[in-house]
Amino acid sequence: MSGEYEVAVVGGGLLGSAIAWGLGRLGKRVAVFDEGDITKRASRANFALIWVQSKGLGMPAYTLWTVRASEAWGRLASELKQQTGLDVSLQQNGGFHLALGEAEFGRRSDFVKRMHNQAGAADYRMEMLSASEVQKSLPLIGPDVAGGSYCPLDGHVNSLRTFRAFHTGFKAFGIDYFPGHPISAISKSGGEFRLTTPQGEFRAAKVVLAAGNANQTLAPMVGLHAPMGPTRGQIVVTERTMPFLPHPLTTLRQTDEGTVMIGDSMEDELDDRALKLPISAVMAERAQRMFPHLARLNVVRSWAGIRVMPQDGFPIYDQSETHPGAFVACCHSGVTLASNHAFEIARMVAAGALEPELVGVFSASRFSGAGAVNNSGY
Repeated sequence: MSGEYEVAVVGGGLLGSAIAWGLGRLGKRVAVFDEGDITKRASRANFALIWVQSKGLGMPAYTLWTVRASEAWGRLASELKQQTGLDVSLQQNGGFHLALGEAEFGRRSDFVKRMHNQAGAADYRMEMLSASEVQKSLPLIGPDVAGGSYCPLDGHVNSLRTFRAFHTGFKAFGIDYFPGHPISAISKSGGEFRLTTPQGEFRAAKVVLAAGNANQTLAPMVGLHAPMGPTRGQIVVTERTMPFLPHPLTTLRQTDEGTVMIGDSMEDELDDRALKLPISAVMAERAQRMFPHLARLNVVRSWAGIRVMPQDGFPIYDQSETHPGAFVACCHSGVTLASNHAFEIARMVAAGALEPELVGVFSASRFSGAGAVNNSGY
């Protein structure tokens, strides 16, 4: 039996790490329980975008939450670097979604209009630009590009370095990290939670479930609900090349190391052990049409990863009525929302309650009697 913790965070991926780091920043005694690197962790398979455009059609509050996260990312990057010395390579000078051909451009224009027309949505200044206007920022676009949408709040980071920075910060804050400790049971007795692992039982006054798709199994143990609908995505990475892409795209970005990441597939299959080459070929072909320069580059690696995805695509933040002190957090956009998780969700957990307006929008109670439709614009 371990000593008592103020908060146990279940899940050591980017979501759980951000919340745990935020709690440590507030001086809380925290333990993080994690399956370890054997788990199918979205943190090591993601696209590393801080993305605002496209987020929130059907849930205007999600646009506000996403803009809030985007605006706080500079502060997060600064605090991580000051604490750990690690530069997460934040670049936040706006991002593009390019359209190939007039038909795609028309569909994107309609989408942007629908986003702007949502009552209560954030004004994140997304606008449609012609090919000639896009070319001023992205001079190497190909002739098939008809234009695209642009949002000045978009950006990207080195997500693996961000993940490392959070875990490095754990040590500075005195957070106990337990890899290889999957949680098999959670109960509450005597005013504290008891978490069962293969290595024994641990106790904590509060518990935060941040275990990605596994939350669907863990949440009912503490009277919560986390309906998930994970999907699979594939990513292709090229060799290093000259700097040519000063802005990230929805499906394409040049990393701080000079490689180019390509990826926008979304599959129902959940086996990430093998790639579907026809899907990779389609992604590569579209990328070459956007930037003909890419045709000269070699592919150096590719992979498939499992997305953490609530059934309707929007985040779930909830607290338990039957097990006070238990919280659940589920989202697809773990990179984009990392600043909110570190600064806002951690603050609320430390205080003992989520803010009513947050629960009112993002509670899993919205799934009662409703079908699951992904409108998140992931």
